[in-house]
Amino acid sequence: MPTALQGKSPPACDALAGMGLRFPHFAEFERSSPPVQLLEVHTENLCVLSLQLHQRLAALVQDRQISLHGVGLSLGSADGLDDGHLTKVAEQVRRYQPLLVSEHLAWNRLGGTCVPDLLPLPLTQEALAVVCANVQRTQEVLQRPIGVENISAYFVPAQPEMDEASFMNELARRTGCSLLIDINNLHVNQLNHGLSAEAFIAALQPEYVSQWHLGGPSEVAGAWIDTHASTVPERVWALYQWATLCIGHRPTIVEWDQDLPPLDELVRLAQRAEHTMTTVLETA
Repeated sequence: MPTALQGKSPPACDALAGMGLRFPHFAEFERSSPPVQLLEVHTENLCVLSLQLHQRLAALVQDRQISLHGVGLSLGSADGLDDGHLTKVAEQVRRYQPLLVSEHLAWNRLGGTCVPDLLPLPLTQEALAVVCANVQRTQEVLQRPIGVENISAYFVPAQPEMDEASFMNELARRTGCSLLIDINNLHVNQLNHGLSAEAFIAALQPEYVSQWHLGGPSEVAGAWIDTHASTVPERVWALYQWATLCIGHRPTIVEWDQDLPPLDELVRLAQRAEHTMTTVLETA
């Protein structure tokens, strides 16, 4: 059944753009304090930080917005949620009071065992009911709506009953969650499976979309993998511009997790995202 949170709108904010803050860049970010007003941190990393690092991070984001992005809740698991992990996530949400909290439309846990990837769900009514129950439980514990992100799928489950955008729209309608749309993941799925990124974006209900992610994939043995190990490709920038025109400006994060570039390069990409949003709004 729907929770009391159902129907709440995604957070309203200006055209904020920022970057994923990875801890190899942490000390340099403290020293240089670049003009980035939105930082995303992986929730699971926060769960293992020392008190001293928590205090430093809290000082760093005192005059900025922070977004918490998780990979461990396994929202698509038919086993339900890991209450211990959910409690740890809730502790970080209370600690930082982030602008946005997000997780993936995926499963990575079965019978208490975690697998090292985010696995796609069958696009069926049965799977939708499972995800809705897990999202509602998460929101009840966190006492706020969450954003749910589309993933790069390296196989496509058979016999879908709906397309992925319809699945996500219905998830948001039933639970009051919002949708975090990773444009690079759409790009990867188009490269690997021929799924139209433009059609996905056009099918979304704009009022459900709360955030954009941008990143770069890598080609491995003829397939494209969402490694976050390279810069945002021009195709993703073009999709981002088109998505902003179709849906509107939303807080945007540039992700780069492996083979990290200099901090200045991430700042430049975040500034390009902000400039893209501003330009689209001015010319629309």
